[in-house]
Amino acid sequence: MTEKELETINIGMFGHIDHGKTTLLQKLSGKWTDTHSEEIKRGITIKLGYADTTIYKDKDFYNIEKKGIPVRNVSFIDCPGHEMLMTTTLSGAALIDAAILVIAANEGIKPQTREHLMTLQAKKITNLIIVQNKIDLVEKEVAKKNYEEIKNFLGKEYENSKIIPVSAQQNVNIDLILKEITEIQIPDRKAKETPIFIVARSFDINRPGTIPKNLKGSVLGGSLKQGTLKENEEIEIRKITQKENIKIKTKIVSMYKGSEKLKEMFPGGSTSIETELDMSLGKADALSGSLVSHIEKLPEPQSKITLKFTLFPKVFGISDHVEVEKLKQGELLMLSINTSITGGAVSLIKEDSVHIDLKVPAFLFKNDNVAIARNINNHWRLIGYGEIC
Repeated sequence: MTEKELETINIGMFGHIDHGKTTLLQKLSGKWTDTHSEEIKRGITIKLGYADTTIYKDKDFYNIEKKGIPVRNVSFIDCPGHEMLMTTTLSGAALIDAAILVIAANEGIKPQTREHLMTLQAKKITNLIIVQNKIDLVEKEVAKKNYEEIKNFLGKEYENSKIIPVSAQQNVNIDLILKEITEIQIPDRKAKETPIFIVARSFDINRPGTIPKNLKGSVLGGSLKQGTLKENEEIEIRKITQKENIKIKTKIVSMYKGSEKLKEMFPGGSTSIETELDMSLGKADALSGSLVSHIEKLPEPQSKITLKFTLFPKVFGISDHVEVEKLKQGELLMLSINTSITGGAVSLIKEDSVHIDLKVPAFLFKNDNVAIARNINNHWRLIGYGEIC
């Protein structure tokens, strides 16, 4: 089987700031994802980063150096680890099939480590690989103790997840992570359903000074949740803001998965769509959070949502773990729906379900998971999740 014929799995990279997530991703994909100037200056991931690779198997050794036969295509999504960037992390979690959670052996489990695990649970991500990174910086007994702490930390939800001791800097056990990725079962892609492309980023890719005849239209970056899209097809972009319901019709000029140009796009992998839209409409992520489909095929946005909800026992994104209080009538919550974030006020609470009036309408798909956050000490903190009824 060739690289192009292999299915692609979307893997999210999660972990506390400075635990080596982006360095690890460079070893797994060959690409450094912190490409924005502010990210390089501050040494942290601010926006979602992307990296595509193909895993090869040479006898029992797994690699990305094209040694042996190709066994799986992977699209990595690097999510921010800093507490102030959790909304971006939630958006990244909406695009993935599985996740890698990085925990540094020399620092252990931190507040954002816990919050990221909650994010994955809230977004219904069941396939998880734990990377115990930086084992070269600690003594053997410390690494063993940290390993046991991680096992206890995972709880019943992720008790069967593989924990792999790694040194990303020294290239230790990188092949074992690649092997584990190839063994994750790829979910049903629903390729015959109505296409739904989730937009996480949007760009103006034109360089200053480009002559008019060579200008490119706005580019949408994200992932196809279901269905298929073809080159030259007419599409509709839908985005809801507090002021307007944006509905834009345009045409697919070209599509890419990494550097590979596509004639037809199937679900799986991080992909991009070049459109005929004026470049100014998509620059600076102006269309992030929107959905794309065929003309008039997306459902109408809804201003009310009903969730069958579960609350976490504690709020883990802060140093002092506090118990999650029950939902209150009229309180304002933040909801992460696909790659969009919207607020809403609780209008009715039942035993295991809640009705919320949304401040900004959203596109709702039955049985999708929604992350629920509450404002605690002027920061939005995850308190639970719900399934759309």
